[in-house]
This record gives sequence, structure tokens and C-alpha cells, in this order.
Amino acid sequence: MNRNRNAHSADFASGNRRAIIDIGSNTVRLVIYGGALRAPVVLHNEKVAAGLGRNLCSSGAMAEKAMDVAIGGLERYALLLDDLGVEDVDTVATAAVRDASNGAAFLEKVTALGLSPRLLSGEEEALAGAMGVRGAFPGRAGVVADLGGGSLELTRFDAAGCETGNSLPLGTLRLPELRGRGGNAFRSEVRKMLSQAGWGDTISGPLYLVGGAWRALATYALRQQDSPLDDPHALELGQDHALELAKALRTANPADLAQVQGISAFRAAALPDAAALLKVLLDVLQPAGLVFSSWGLREGLLFARLAPSAQRQDPLLAGVGAFAAPRGGTPSAATRVAAWTVDALPKGDRSPERLRLAATMLALASHQIEPNFRIRQGIDWALHKRWIDLDSQGRASLAMAIAASCGLTSVPDQLKTLADERILDEAVVWGLAIRLCRRLGAVSRVSLDSSALRARDGILTLYIEESRAPLRNRGVEKDLEKLALCLRSGAAIEIVADGGLPPR
Repeated sequence: MNRNRNAHSADFASGNRRAIIDIGSNTVRLVIYGGALRAPVVLHNEKVAAGLGRNLCSSGAMAEKAMDVAIGGLERYALLLDDLGVEDVDTVATAAVRDASNGAAFLEKVTALGLSPRLLSGEEEALAGAMGVRGAFPGRAGVVADLGGGSLELTRFDAAGCETGNSLPLGTLRLPELRGRGGNAFRSEVRKMLSQAGWGDTISGPLYLVGGAWRALATYALRQQDSPLDDPHALELGQDHALELAKALRTANPADLAQVQGISAFRAAALPDAAALLKVLLDVLQPAGLVFSSWGLREGLLFARLAPSAQRQDPLLAGVGAFAAPRGGTPSAATRVAAWTVDALPKGDRSPERLRLAATMLALASHQIEPNFRIRQGIDWALHKRWIDLDSQGRASLAMAIAASCGLTSVPDQLKTLADERILDEAVVWGLAIRLCRRLGAVSRVSLDSSALRARDGILTLYIEESRAPLRNRGVEKDLEKLALCLRSGAAIEIVADGGLPPR
């Protein structure tokens, strides 16, 4: 086996499967990705809890038992990758292997398995994590705090790129010993480390949190809010709420936390220490708020390999397009429908066009679902799939548009908690317009080219060329009336001579 990393490999450029093996301080993980290059989806994800960094503080070396567990897992991963024919594999090791006196010997064993491990420096690890956040939140700026088992990485980023980051020995495996010295000593030591690394002052923008312990904290916040969402990615918390949460969780009982849906016993055990660390970060850095990111080091490694033009692609549209296209919601079909329905947009609609295009793709795809499950499944797609660069309000818009395209105009209670009434009303109009377009001619190019929807002087008029007049039926009339009612306008259908459609 020869798994040399090649940033310009033909397999990666063609969008074939690619894998990351992440040898961390807590776990050794294999993730195989597929889908769009700009918005990769997880095809396979597994880990072994080797705990390579568990004894570093006391012994300076990784325990033999931990290394045996890690090598066993890596041997399995190598076989799986061969069996699946995945050749684009990037194997990286981070803090535990970097800091251990027997790290080099461990990497020799990894190499003997046919893998080609790279030992990331602290700065490289910080940069990779920040690149993941930058890929997940295009155009944003702030500071990434990537908390792993062995270290905490802090890195500034903005739309132009990422600064050189810092790696501090404040991972979840090290925090219990520091906290064991007492609260005052813990806070003093963390503040000292931050100051020595150049992080002793306030920052501008939010703090973007990456890592399993932070995600557990975000999951706790979602459950506390009784949110209908279960993915903590892109969850935002204001500074005051974040501080209140950190104060409460730093003294929480891990056994109680493990009872919270979505928080494993493994993460619950580390959560109080992570909350104590967060409290100090909030006090020192004074961020504008918190944003939780499920994209980190692994996704950052993939994002960094993309050409600049690919990095600039919209990750929401790339991800939705890759998902919806095989189900009939191709980007080209959705673009035609979005253009045909544009006159039906409510006055003052300020929602991003990218969001309406994504909703159109998913609405078209939902019509391949068996009718009895269509609305429920479509809403699940919107709320529970991991779409990148989409907030909770955007998820609600997608869900409502899909539901309306299936005929549901009453807003489900779960969506009312995520977006205000105006946003959801706009999404209802999107969905009804898509429904009318589908009813008229099944979104065929001919039906779109031979008809037009125009809103003029309080009347929503559907124009149909004479040669296509038989497309008009009672279903089309009812869908047009329902759409016009939502727009508070009248409705009319006019048959015009071929080539006589009115201009915009």
C-alpha cells in the first residue's frame, strides 16, 4: 500500500472519495468524504478512543497500551480504505504525537501500515482548524478556538485568509490537572498562557469554537432552548448567554450532563473543564459572541487543497445542488424555476437569492418522495441535514418553502421558534410559486418558455401562449389563486398569441 498525499491528484480534482485520518490526543478517527468538493459530505466516520495524550503530563510519553489501541484502529482503517478503493488519503498527527518523547517511534509504526503520516506543528494544526472555519463561514472574520485533547489552538481569520496561530497546552486531557490546583490558580495559569502567546487583550468579532467538547456545550444550549434543531453547527450565542452557560456548566455533574440527549458520557466528562476554560476565554478576549463550527481541522485540510476559484463557491448551493440533483432538483432546473417565479416575490423581500435557489432545488427534489411522507421528509432535509453557511432562520425558510410547495401553508410550530413571521410568510410564497410552476408543465423547459407570471397593478397574471393553452386546468387555476391570496392581489389567466408574452 502506498498512500502518498498529492494535493493535485486527479482523483481529488474529479470529486472522487477522499479520506482524512486524524491521529489526535483523544481519538484516532477515519472520515471518508464524498459529494461536492466545496461542501463535502461524510460517507463514513469512525473512531477509536485511544487516549494517546492521557499520560503526557506525568510521563512525557504515550502509553504502550494507548499506542497499541491506536495502531489497531489504524490497521483496520488501512484495510477499509483498500477494500473501498479510496486512494486519496491524508494521514495527520497532532498534539499528542508532537509532544511525546516516543512520537517518532509511533509514526514509524504508522508508516509500516502503508500510511504516510504527517506530523503537524502547532502552527499548522491551528491553521488547518481555522481554514475549516473559514470554509464553513465564508466572508466572516473572528478568532477560532479549536479545543482538542492535547491542545487549544487560537487563530485569527477573515475573508482574505488566516493568520499564523498559536497552540497552547490546554487540551481537555490537560485541564483536569490544572483545575485540580484550585479555581484561582487555574484562572491565573490560563491567563498567563494566553498573555505569553499574545492573546491577553480583547478581540474584534466572535469566537468560533471547534472541537467535540465545545459541540457538547452547544448541544446543551440547544436542549436548554428546546430548539427543534439537533445539529449545533452554526449555533450563535450572545456574550451574556455564553457567560451564563459557562458559569453553570463548569460546576455541573458529568453524570447529569450525560443524560442530556446528544451528549455522550465521554463528552460529558470533559464538559465542566471545557466550560471553565471558556469562562476565562470570555473574560480575557471579550468576543462579540460565540459561533460553533463542526468544520475544523479535517475539513480545513480539504478546503486548503481547493483552487481559489473553488474556495469562492457558495457552499450552501454546492451542497444542496449535489444532494438535490440526483432527486430531480438540478441547479439548472431550479435556476429556470427561480427566474420564472421572480415576479411573485413579495414586495420588500430581502432574503438572499441564494436561499430561494436552494429552497427551489430542495422543493423540486421533494416531489420524488412518496406523497404521504413528502412534507415531513422535506422539512427534515431542511432542518436536520448539515448545510454549510446557513443559520437557523435560513433552515426555517427552506423548510417552509418545501412544505408550501407541497400544499401546506400553515406554519408548523417548530418553525415559528426559528424565524419571524415575515420570513416564513415569504417562504410560503416561494413554495406556492414553485408549486404553480410544477403544476403548469412539470417544470419542462417548453412550459416555462411559453408562459410567464407577472404582477402588475395588484393583479397576478399567468400568461400562456395559445399553442400551450391546454396546460390550463382547474389545478393551475387553484394554485394561482392561492398564490395571489398570499400576495394580497387578484389572479388572472390570459391566453396570448405565440411569441406574445409580456416583457418584464
